[in-house]
Amino acid sequence: MSQACVSGQSASSLLTLIITTSPTPSAPSTELISAILSSFRTHCGELLSCRVIVVFDTYERIATHARLKKGQVTPEGARCFNLYKQNIQELILKEFGPYEGGSMLHHGNGEAEFGYGGMEANSVSFSTTQSNDKRVTFIEPTKRLGFGLAVRSALRMTETPFVWVQQHDWSLVSDIPLGPLLDIMQATKLDASMPVKYVCFPSIRLLSYADSAHVGQFPVLRSLTATLKRDFVTDSRASIPLTPMFFWHDKPHLASTEHYLSRVFPTRLSMLRGAFIEDTIGQRARNQMKEGEWAKWATWLYYPDQGQTLCLRHLRGRTWEGVEKESEKKAKWMARNEKDYLID
Repeated sequence: MSQACVSGQSASSLLTLIITTSPTPSAPSTELISAILSSFRTHCGELLSCRVIVVFDTYERIATHARLKKGQVTPEGARCFNLYKQNIQELILKEFGPYEGGSMLHHGNGEAEFGYGGMEANSVSFSTTQSNDKRVTFIEPTKRLGFGLAVRSALRMTETPFVWVQQHDWSLVSDIPLGPLLDIMQATKLDASMPVKYVCFPSIRLLSYADSAHVGQFPVLRSLTATLKRDFVTDSRASIPLTPMFFWHDKPHLASTEHYLSRVFPTRLSMLRGAFIEDTIGQRARNQMKEGEWAKWATWLYYPDQGQTLCLRHLRGRTWEGVEKESEKKAKWMARNEKDYLID
């Protein structure tokens, strides 16, 4: 069965790019985000023509030792993060400009609520800065949001029907057919049996996913894969291979904005502050899919070459310190090993 494209619209009118970033050892360097933008330019240039929302998630506390996953930074890390935000803003404005008006004119505020209502502590305020044409938006929370609330805050400011959600340390390594994927998502939005609402891209751990233990151990998932896995064909005759994905990953993905808000974030109770989507909603979704409730999540994996083509590379943002510092570490390691060799 094939699906036809129906949109006839450009990716820039259909899609908003959401980039989430937070304290990283490479700050204040922009190397991580620069590497991602460079990979877009090489493998999916249409993303650079879309609207972009950047969420600068902050740290939880300052301490003597950094624990970035817990939101803990050193005093130096806090200083570098402030410089990092300025540097990233300059980078994004240069990459996604020119924009109408010539300067960032619109400033606003918002609230990211979570948990039970009626408690003053269960919300985080944030400031927004936006270009006149809404092509570029920055969100800066006063407290740490965590990936889940960072994404939800950006989704609420999104005016396009689709989003590309991008963490700051995953780059593309293969071409992505963005236009045909959007056509397929448009064409299947009313298909209750085979909707395409979310498309993840294969990292090293997701290669050969359809034949992996993540699928094969469960009869329901095997059956769904056998039934649904296929090449979708658009009106332009583009053939796009997809296989059902039985999880909601945080790594770069394409999704329906409405589906994201209604399925992942239906209420303020859906996401705690500091939480990741895949650790919470992802696990719940997988458990439901094992019982046959896949269509309500409508999650897919882009599957070129029968799952043998890698599309994403992890840049390890929590440990990577940038080219200069990593080169210095490597030189010290080599010098120490050479000294030990001479002593032996």
